[in-house]
Amino acid sequence: MKEKNYNLEMVRMVSFILVIVIHVTNYFCRAYGRIPQGEYVFSLILDTAARLSVPCFFMISGALLLGREEPLQKHAKRVLRFFIVLVVWSTVYYFWNIFYMRTEYDLTHILYEPTEAHLWYLYAMIPIYLVLPFFQVMVRGMSMKLEKAFLIVTTAAVVIYDLMWLAGQEPYYDLPLVGDRIYAYYLFLGYYLYKYRKHIRVSQGALTAICVIGLAAAFGITLGVTIMENNHYEGALTYANPFVALAAAAFFLLMLRLGKGNIRLGKRGQKLIDLFCGCSFGIYLIHILFLDNYKKHMKAWDLSAWIAVPVLIVSIAAVSFMCVWLIRRFKMGRKIT
Repeated sequence: MKEKNYNLEMVRMVSFILVIVIHVTNYFCRAYGRIPQGEYVFSLILDTAARLSVPCFFMISGALLLGREEPLQKHAKRVLRFFIVLVVWSTVYYFWNIFYMRTEYDLTHILYEPTEAHLWYLYAMIPIYLVLPFFQVMVRGMSMKLEKAFLIVTTAAVVIYDLMWLAGQEPYYDLPLVGDRIYAYYLFLGYYLYKYRKHIRVSQGALTAICVIGLAAAFGITLGVTIMENNHYEGALTYANPFVALAAAAFFLLMLRLGKGNIRLGKRGQKLIDLFCGCSFGIYLIHILFLDNYKKHMKAWDLSAWIAVPVLIVSIAAVSFMCVWLIRRFKMGRKIT
């Protein structure tokens, strides 16, 4: 069995915590004008920094899966598992929203609108997993030169698509293999950065600077447009934004190189990370229940963001972890988390 790479596991652990940060801080950022300016800026800083997380999830999948040669049966099981997870959690959130949150949802929209917004990730991953075996064969047939060329072409497409989106336009025809979303691009980017992590001639200091500059640009644009329009602007925080993509790529490569590319942990450290990372997918799925419960009873301006944001992040992460740990004690629970 191949030895687990704990650099990737560290990225995973950081990322699932940052996902909670995004959803918590979003609640306060979207209350712009109703909360003090300082609280908004504080929430926006955390929200922007946390945007590294989702691209990293896709890049982890690319790093682990694109270089493999797997039988079709394994791909089928992977797709089936995600489909089961989607069905189960869509049902959970449908009844949760209808009977507890008292929000309406039309089940006829299920194919193109998740019952809860954060389930979009499953909608993105299932199509990717459907074409993954073909993507794997393509990648295995590529030389280093061809892989680099593919990365350049797809990166250019991502930048052009975002510029067109900002201009209110869209391409007549999307680039095959990448499509009109950036997620397949992140999959290949993760594979490329992981494979050539020791050969890319960018220092750790430079990667840190690139990450900070990318996030600072996304933050600055968001704050500037928000103030001008007097309404919270999220266009620069999308995962298709080149600044977010650049920062995420730099962060991912930076983490891959820690400990000379192979972080060594004691048995206790490995068990701890294995435990948390084993629950990370479930935490992603379940944590909105606890955040929604807070939203139902508390407005963003009822409690200072300086207090509410860190308390919510820590408490939601802790409660979500405990729930998922308990769920995973059962065989069926492991299948849906």
